[in-house]
Amino acid sequence: MSAPTLVNYVAKRPWLQKLLKPVASWYTNASLYRQMGLKADDLISEENTDVLKALGRLTPKESYDRIYRIRRATQLSLQQKILPKNEWTKPEEDVPYLSPILQAIEAEAKEKQALDTLVPAKGSH
Repeated sequence: MSAPTLVNYVAKRPWLQKLLKPVASWYTNASLYRQMGLKADDLISEENTDVLKALGRLTPKESYDRIYRIRRATQLSLQQKILPKNEWTKPEEDVPYLSPILQAIEAEAKEKQALDTLVPAKGSH
């Protein structure tokens, strides 16, 4: 199950977007994940079966890139360093690659649940 989100609520209110944008930028920079070469979807925990299914649906290149970024960030964390500024993940590069697959898996699970609990109607023949 993905994390709860207020994106739709905030997206419908431009004044709230304007208010929260600086806070969101500050929080993203304070988390240091981009300074370690990670993308936001790299931070999704692999302890969930849906996440494991989504990881299995990644292309081999996406999977390799994810593992490389996580291992490099782990090494940097152990050394208490960050990457040189030219190697940081840029905001335009930080696009979701796992979240859309995870949302599709959750939608499939909901659809399967709905079909599994479907009660046949008694018809008069």
